[in-house]
Amino acid sequence: MVTGAGGMLGVDVVAAAGRAGHEPLPLTHAELDVSDATAVDAAIASARADALVNCAAWTDVDAAETHREQAFAVNARGAGVLARAAGEAGVAMVHVSSDYVFDGRPPGGPGQARPYRESDPTGPRSAYGESKLAGEREVLAAGGQHAVVRSAWLFGVSGRNFVATMLGLAAEQAQQGGPCEVRVVTDQVGSPTWTGHLAPALIGLLDRGVSGLVHLAGGGEVSWNGLATEAFRQAGVECRVRPATTAEMARPAPRPAFSALESEREDVLPLPPWQDGLAGYLAARAGMIRS
Repeated sequence: MVTGAGGMLGVDVVAAAGRAGHEPLPLTHAELDVSDATAVDAAIASARADALVNCAAWTDVDAAETHREQAFAVNARGAGVLARAAGEAGVAMVHVSSDYVFDGRPPGGPGQARPYRESDPTGPRSAYGESKLAGEREVLAAGGQHAVVRSAWLFGVSGRNFVATMLGLAAEQAQQGGPCEVRVVTDQVGSPTWTGHLAPALIGLLDRGVSGLVHLAGGGEVSWNGLATEAFRQAGVECRVRPATTAEMARPAPRPAFSALESEREDVLPLPPWQDGLAGYLAARAGMIRS
């Protein structure tokens, strides 16, 4: 079963499961409200699935500040409902979480900063981050063969994402005939992750019986400004990327200034570098390969 199958990651998980020889059962939000325990129990009983990947999520970070109850309903309560039902049915589960569970202060201290690992303390700064952390705790407390996977800065061909937004802005400015220029923050750093890499990795965790807390994100780290610059370079788009600060580009919800991820687990295979993920995404976007 793949819940949230209509979303950007869910679409790629369904495709990856099929390519791995499994029989995916995609369930969109319209088909299954993960916060409805009765509906979830019925769906799992009907599907008789061997495994479940939960991609259902409230992902509007800013709206979560004013719609806290709705965000928690999906990201926390829904995750717990699925985990408990899966555990009772003997179904292994992978639940997708977020880098926003961290406070944005790089581990290791000044001069020794490193990406966040699974054992580092959390400290979300936004309602969205709090809801995702609550969901992690619900899943891990449910028992069963469950894995919680933190990832970051997702982009894929089946949904809205930062890279697509940048390329869209460049295309709009090109149509207007003037020089292309965008302003992007330099003081938020993370690990961009292509869903085309993440999706098969999630299936791999299930195939290998991996459980517990896992970090899976594109290798390396970069600012949003650097990601935009590299996206334009790889896409062959002439567009100037001007620096900006988070304060200048204020948003309703606070973002972690640093949220790069890496895994300290020996049983977790790292994803390729984020630059490779970007190249794969651009190729998939152009229709050159399947996502």
